[in-house]
Amino acid sequence: MSNPLPVQPIGVRSVPSQCLCQCLVRRRSRWLVLAVLALLSGCGQGDLFGPGRNVFPPQCPQARLIPSLSDLTRYAGAGPAHDLTDMVLQARVMAVDGSCSATDDKTVLPTKVRITISVQRGPAMTGRQANVPVFLAVAQGDEIRDKQVYPVQVTFPPNVDRVTMTSPDIALNLPIRPDASGASYALIAGFQLTPDELNANRHAGR
Repeated sequence: MSNPLPVQPIGVRSVPSQCLCQCLVRRRSRWLVLAVLALLSGCGQGDLFGPGRNVFPPQCPQARLIPSLSDLTRYAGAGPAHDLTDMVLQARVMAVDGSCSATDDKTVLPTKVRITISVQRGPAMTGRQANVPVFLAVAQGDEIRDKQVYPVQVTFPPNVDRVTMTSPDIALNLPIRPDASGASYALIAGFQLTPDELNANRHAGR
């Protein structure tokens, strides 16, 4: 069997992009289909010693965190002023990890992504369950090419007020061309915020 094609990890960086932030709050899904990847196995020398000769890792998209979209705080009551005793929950996107892999099809770059969030239960929460909307978006430059929102059900076990959760692999098939490799894309994860929640993050300097 021939050597498997290489897999390249995806790095993470934080970007304070006002334009992307506004687009992400509004944008709805258009053309990418996201699904959970099955695990694939290979054989041959590349399994143990990396890519075969003259086979190079692909150029992967960059994973990004936008500070104003990476935090979510909910309070009980209308406000406008709140204190710690009013807090229902506080959540943060901790990491966006993934990898991309080359295939024989030079027009598509298979990519998989995992999102890790941390959620803290506040004094004002009634019960031990909450729903947190998390999004994953694909951008090229300042244009949002696709966005999906995932409702995440959070359950706090007894005597536990903070949980960390990592998603299963999310599969993306990114269209590529000789003049637009995987590196032309950015993968952005965050919370689907209400206008008030977004304004609160901006006023807090996030």
